[in-house]
Amino acid sequence: MAEAVGAACRTSGFFVVVGHGVSEHTISRMYEVCRAFFAQPAELKDEVRNDPRDPLQRGFGRYPALEMFCATRLGEDAPADTPPDAPGALEGPNRWPALPGFREAYWAYYMAVEGLALELMRLVALALGLPSDWFDDKFDRHMTPLAVNYYLPRDTPPRPGEVRNDPHTDFGTVTVLYQDDAPGGLQVRDEAGNWLDVPPIPGSFVINLGRLMTMWTNDRWTSTVHQVVYPPAAQAHLDRISIAFFHQPNPDAVVSCIPTCTSADDPPHHRPVTSGEFFLVRSRRAYVRRSLQQNPDRLASRSHAAGSSGGSGAGTGAG
Repeated sequence: MAEAVGAACRTSGFFVVVGHGVSEHTISRMYEVCRAFFAQPAELKDEVRNDPRDPLQRGFGRYPALEMFCATRLGEDAPADTPPDAPGALEGPNRWPALPGFREAYWAYYMAVEGLALELMRLVALALGLPSDWFDDKFDRHMTPLAVNYYLPRDTPPRPGEVRNDPHTDFGTVTVLYQDDAPGGLQVRDEAGNWLDVPPIPGSFVINLGRLMTMWTNDRWTSTVHQVVYPPAAQAHLDRISIAFFHQPNPDAVVSCIPTCTSADDPPHHRPVTSGEFFLVRSRRAYVRRSLQQNPDRLASRSHAAGSSGGSGAGTGAG
């Protein structure tokens, strides 16, 4: 298993797991309560609207092509009155809706996938020539967001080249993704720049590497660029749900080059960074990008200013 995981991580950075131990009931119940949540009137969803100051975006969020709900293990321990901009910038409580059974089903799914992610990290460790428990103490207080994405139906076909979720790489170590079988969905970019569909396989999770895993492995493993596309024009009115567990280490876990991934001829490529520091920088960039997408006039103004000063607009992207 470790050899198979290692082979996938050295090439595409994507693989699919079955026989993972997460029960069909846990998955279907999670899907059920999430669909019920997003079907609610806007005013009920807005009762748990996320705070723009919260880098973990706990609660409900609304964006151009999708709605989202997010909760974290870190947020379960935070007092209800903790401000999202408290010292450390990662504190803050989860914002649970009053929908009966929602929190229980969400947390049951979270805990089940948390166990799967730990097993995956043990396989990752073996694939890297490390003891199987090498990552364990770096995730015993992890800050993983579990985000449910509800991709909205639309009345008109998308414009040529328009996508539901822009090309990006994930922040953390591994992402454990459940996707339904709705048309339109996940695509990954291969080494030649072609976009390849990642079709849903019943009873499976899609796993992909995040940027921290690339840094830990000194760029020997890849974090593949991926996007979410619209379905064919005749099916543009259909919605889609995906559930992503973005496995993120403890806030104070130091990510530095793994000993088995460096040599005298290949010194570390990246400076050491804590998981929390890295997440804050990346999440702020993502927030700026989303804000500019929702306000095209600001985007045009910012691009013009960057061009006239000789600077680059790259800093406004998600990276």
